[in-house]
Amino acid sequence: MPDIITLASLKKSYGSNTVLEDINLRIPEGAIVGLLGPNGCGKTTLLKILAGLIKDYSGTVKINNNEIGVETKEIVAFLPDASYLPQWMTPLDAIGYFSDFYKDFDKEKALKMVTDFSLNPKQKLKTMSKGQQEKLCLILILSRNARLYLLDEPLGGLDPSSRAAILDMIMKNYAKDSTVLISTHLINDVEKIFNRVLMISHGKLVVDSHVNELRSHGKSVQDVFLEVFPYVW
Repeated sequence: MPDIITLASLKKSYGSNTVLEDINLRIPEGAIVGLLGPNGCGKTTLLKILAGLIKDYSGTVKINNNEIGVETKEIVAFLPDASYLPQWMTPLDAIGYFSDFYKDFDKEKALKMVTDFSLNPKQKLKTMSKGQQEKLCLILILSRNARLYLLDEPLGGLDPSSRAAILDMIMKNYAKDSTVLISTHLINDVEKIFNRVLMISHGKLVVDSHVNELRSHGKSVQDVFLEVFPYVW
């Protein structure tokens, strides 16, 4: 499979604080990749760079062999770790907005998922729970026929039963043959869907492995995480 993400000598700093340092990475199309690490390790910064929201970095970043720009933003769907919708909107408003803004947006698919997840299509976001708002934001992202999905902590505000439902929604609704990059700290909940894992520690990529390779050595993703980040626990 051709590579959808190519990073070479990527470095990003905020003043004297280096957040990402010498990241070299290639991810092929069709992968479901876990981006793991403790808070503050650089996961969100990396996703924002790939989404084109952060531009002042050094090194090479390409998506589908294109530098970050209009061409890449057309094929990337980014879910940030906080709700990005105005609180006056309803699900119908949000769906209409996305339908007008993204030519790859599937309106009928979005409406079906709103029904499947028992969301009131006419309820204003300001009256929704945090979990309901997160479900709506994920519905909007998954209703795009994107080539690359970037999901930043999609399960953070959900209870265990809702996490299972969200994972099932992700697996059933992302565009097939696309790549999904999921940043999370809830490893036990999601490691079963990964076929590759990346771990970042102090801005450096310290693990890049296929899950089957880890399991062939009798280890789970959680086991490796605890070895790399024992101080987190």
